[in-house]
Amino acid sequence: MKILILGALSTASIYFAQIYPASSIPENLKKNADVVIRKNFTTVQINKIDEIRYQYNRIMTVINKDGDSKAAIYIPYQKGDNISNVKVTIYDEAGKKVKSFSKSDFSDFANNPQGIFYSDNRVLALPYTSAYYPYTVDFSYELTDENTVFIPDFIPFSSNNVSLEESQLKIINKSGIELKTKSYPSKYNYASVIESDNGAEKTYTFKNVPAIDDALMVPEPVKILPKMGFSLVQFNLAGKKGTLNNWKDFGVWYYNNLVEPVAVSTPAIKSEIAALKLEGSTEDKVKKLYQYMQSKTRYIFVGLGIGGWLPMLPDEVNKKGYGDCKGLTNYMKTLLNEAGIPSNYCIINSSSSQVSFDPDFPSMGGNHAILMIPTEKGNIWLENTSQQIAFNHLSYSTTDRNVLAVTSKGIEIINTPAYKAEENREKQVLKINLNEDNSITGEGSFFYTGSQYDYNLGFVNLNPKEKNDALKSRLSILNFEKVEMKNFVNDRDKAVITYDIDFKTNNFSKKAGNSLLFRAVPIFSDNVYKTDENRELPFEVRQSFEDDYDIAFSLPKGYRIDETPADSNLTSEFGYYKISFVKSDDQVKVIRKIQINKGIYSKEKYNDYVSFRKKIMNMDNSKILITKI
Repeated sequence: MKILILGALSTASIYFAQIYPASSIPENLKKNADVVIRKNFTTVQINKIDEIRYQYNRIMTVINKDGDSKAAIYIPYQKGDNISNVKVTIYDEAGKKVKSFSKSDFSDFANNPQGIFYSDNRVLALPYTSAYYPYTVDFSYELTDENTVFIPDFIPFSSNNVSLEESQLKIINKSGIELKTKSYPSKYNYASVIESDNGAEKTYTFKNVPAIDDALMVPEPVKILPKMGFSLVQFNLAGKKGTLNNWKDFGVWYYNNLVEPVAVSTPAIKSEIAALKLEGSTEDKVKKLYQYMQSKTRYIFVGLGIGGWLPMLPDEVNKKGYGDCKGLTNYMKTLLNEAGIPSNYCIINSSSSQVSFDPDFPSMGGNHAILMIPTEKGNIWLENTSQQIAFNHLSYSTTDRNVLAVTSKGIEIINTPAYKAEENREKQVLKINLNEDNSITGEGSFFYTGSQYDYNLGFVNLNPKEKNDALKSRLSILNFEKVEMKNFVNDRDKAVITYDIDFKTNNFSKKAGNSLLFRAVPIFSDNVYKTDENRELPFEVRQSFEDDYDIAFSLPKGYRIDETPADSNLTSEFGYYKISFVKSDDQVKVIRKIQINKGIYSKEKYNDYVSFRKKIMNMDNSKILITKI
């Protein structure tokens, strides 16, 4: 009996000494994974309208160095939150304890993903670097929050190359307030949630969710994975209580507590607006006011106020000359008020992947604020955080999604503009002199609108040398010996960027006896497209666009055109491409046009898309032959 007991104790000792060894990870969860979430258990206890308690326990195995950032150990919080029972234990590959940490080992920082100046939003962080991989992090803590308007969505993970063994969310509602929930299944059957509802206690579970590989053109996890959404019908935000029965009620609360109290003008603001002597149409007045605001302000994150959601006062922005998206949007709204022009403060999800609010499930959300001015000719949209962006132009991070337009009568859900391919345009005109030493010299003019305007805004604040260096890097495929950007213009009235270049490139053409051989399209994409017979996920073209190239090659003296490729035309559901060649005695002109249609396409169409892009690349790479007479 003693032997049996000792044997049992010995077995138990070994079992409890090894926590989640890496060897026990299922093979399907190792595939494409930098991090495997072994266990992610969260208990949310709603005690009353102004008290919610979170208990977190997350165990993550970091497979390689790329997983370090995905398994970062940190606790975001706001002023007034109570954080307790912070425990971190590190285990080696075999699941044996290496080191442990407590709250005192954490550092306290401003939570500044956008470069926050000063903020009530804070983060406790524990910098940890392992000398070996894999290793496992067991991280737990408790947090009590008086703000009950935010209950995070429940989703398996939010990053590529992360897989999940088990995740569980338990919500215990002791408040007596109705908790609304909504399930958002995966459109691609990638995973599903297991629900258990016992009245005041609800449990949601995800199990065995494989990693989403960061493959070419894969949509972001938020578009692939299922999630659960939550919203308390009555809530508190920094002492301000409200209701979330519907968007109307929530909008009235938002307007009365977060918009109207800070939309306060001053004598100084009044006199500045009067001095502008606004005239003309509503659009003329808004444009003049907007560009005036841009000229005297700059963006800087300020996370103070009601839970970081209350904008700075206009007078403070006016005097200091800076603000965050909320403060600058509220300031612009106040300027318009003084001019007698009504506008709507709008909340939006700003990201490269379009994310919209659910019209049927009201909840607090969004990460950005913009302004909308309704007019008889249509809505005017203002992005107030950029000094360079054009009037009535939204960037690719805010187009083609909806906003919560806050009014005194409630929230109205409105769509932002969706730019068509021909509105996201590049026009390129090149005049190239071919030289017998294989080099080329030339000049070019470039014209950009829509999202392609956005991609070129980065040039605005660069000095001439920096512009040249940036252009040389962007067009590195040409391997410039020298390049100079000239006549750069950011037309902030029309949302158009134009510039000219002079350049020289060596080794552009190749000699073949008495002939020179060179590619038809000098500036081209060097993306690599590979077919994938085992593609597991859909692919996303995030932006429609249109490129229009007009390229004129002037021949060296004493040469004639020997061969040009045949004119070509491709059309598919993904877009179209055409290229044609016009010959004269001493010149060959290449006219090229491509249009790509955005969208999320099924995995079965991926190889068709790859074939379409490869054909385009082959045609761009087709050769022109000229021969010495």
